[in-house]
Amino acid sequence: MSIRTCISPKGKFIYGIHQPSYDVDNFRQNDMIQPLGHDSDGRTQFNEDNYPADNICIQEAGVIYEIPNAFPFKGTTFIKKQWADKKKGHLTDISLTPVPKFSWTQHLSQWADLTEIPDEKASQLITQLPEAIQLTIALQSDDSRDLVQLAKHACAFTYDNQNQPTGLKYQPSNGRPIINNPILFEALANNPNLPDHYKLAMVLRPGAQGISPIVGEYSSRQCHVYEYLRANSYIPWGHFAANMADDNIRYDIDTLTMDDMTGMRHLYYQRTYVHLARQLHIPINAHRKHIPADELEKLRILILDQLKQSSEDLSFDGNLWGWNFGAGYAPNHYRLHASHQQIHQQYAMIPSRIPTNETGLSMNSYACGDLVADFITDYRHSFGCSFFDAYVQAIQNNQRMDDPVNGPQDLIIYSDTHIMIFVPKAQTSQWEIQIMPTSAVGNILMADLNMRESLDRGIFITAKILSSLNAQLVTHIEYASRFCAEPSDQRLIIAFLPRMPESPGAFSEAQLRWINGHYPEDFAAACRLKLPDIIERSFS
Repeated sequence: MSIRTCISPKGKFIYGIHQPSYDVDNFRQNDMIQPLGHDSDGRTQFNEDNYPADNICIQEAGVIYEIPNAFPFKGTTFIKKQWADKKKGHLTDISLTPVPKFSWTQHLSQWADLTEIPDEKASQLITQLPEAIQLTIALQSDDSRDLVQLAKHACAFTYDNQNQPTGLKYQPSNGRPIINNPILFEALANNPNLPDHYKLAMVLRPGAQGISPIVGEYSSRQCHVYEYLRANSYIPWGHFAANMADDNIRYDIDTLTMDDMTGMRHLYYQRTYVHLARQLHIPINAHRKHIPADELEKLRILILDQLKQSSEDLSFDGNLWGWNFGAGYAPNHYRLHASHQQIHQQYAMIPSRIPTNETGLSMNSYACGDLVADFITDYRHSFGCSFFDAYVQAIQNNQRMDDPVNGPQDLIIYSDTHIMIFVPKAQTSQWEIQIMPTSAVGNILMADLNMRESLDRGIFITAKILSSLNAQLVTHIEYASRFCAEPSDQRLIIAFLPRMPESPGAFSEAQLRWINGHYPEDFAAACRLKLPDIIERSFS
């Protein structure tokens, strides 16, 4: 195949198999034999095996599977058979071990041989610790006493007559909050075990993190979401953030409800549809109002009809959506993921074309879904068939690389009449999961009410699955077609990309070489084991 993809036109997965045997010339000149230590019998262990006398002949080294990603722009996955074989038949081993929590105050009391160390003494000692240790406590302690003492050290609070924080102190000269250690402040504010009234004062109350206008709201009996405008954004033309509100605190996936997911996603659909309607001069009476789901569906249909009749090109004909779940810092200040733990999703509109530095010239603005569109066009030109038809066929008829007969064969975790949740054959994160419509729906404008409900439910279920496997940091992105694209078979794809503790993103990942230690079928099976409990607790 001339196109680098694992999807053949016959609807099968194509991958390479490395079975290395090779010779290596020995150019070394000197032997530096040294003792390494002793065994339990007192015998010295030397490093002579590191200094072979002759050339080396490698015979039948471990098999490695090379799987081009379904989409060429996402690189290639390599699975080491020796590692993956160890996970076969041991699906419960496909899980992360949570980092143990601890209490600094409790350890201090035990060390001092006291029932409980006085608060003043604990505060004095914890504020004298090196910053790296303070940061570790802020991130990993589950003792509110530790966290409160550090919070008082990191910033200045105002208090009520019950000595509970009501807000932060501000500098009269510039109106900024008094924060003594911004990194420690942020780490503490992201710890779920910090008491809620401290979280509210530090970051959750609207305005605590700066002047970002609230321009949308979703409220129900059990859910409250604010839509913030990030006007001066790193995303051109600004973006929006659907944040769980300060009276609806959600720091972990266990507390997230389907109502919450519906609320965040509704604000995304509402903002996108209204933005499109404004461009098409469709009148909307939505000032200081929430548009119900049924009315939003009518607006979507009206936009589609208008697009068919209009000869105008949309200035903004694309969109992006993303969700960073989880936040963290390393003790050396390296930020590991999102800026805030409180669950939120982000979205923006993308212009069609933008001016360049050359007068009179413009260029296409970037959207990651365009990469999919370009590829599936090339695929059809090369093979005369639909990529997504072949892709779905390959997923449905999947066979294991190591054993096409025995063991789990299915890549699909969950499906309904509208979507499938599945594990890509070539995962770009070791635990990557994707959601894809079962029909040619390329973006949320093409998604009717039932499809949108299925997508929302799919995102919710997938988040719950990854959380049940103890994934703590997960990036979610959407590959979508342009709203004005010519009719095609492009399908919307939502990718879930967990950050793994031993895959920090080094030279392999920089080359789009993704190293994996399990078979995708085994990971899919491990995810399916979690489904019954999630469905029962969330939807019954």
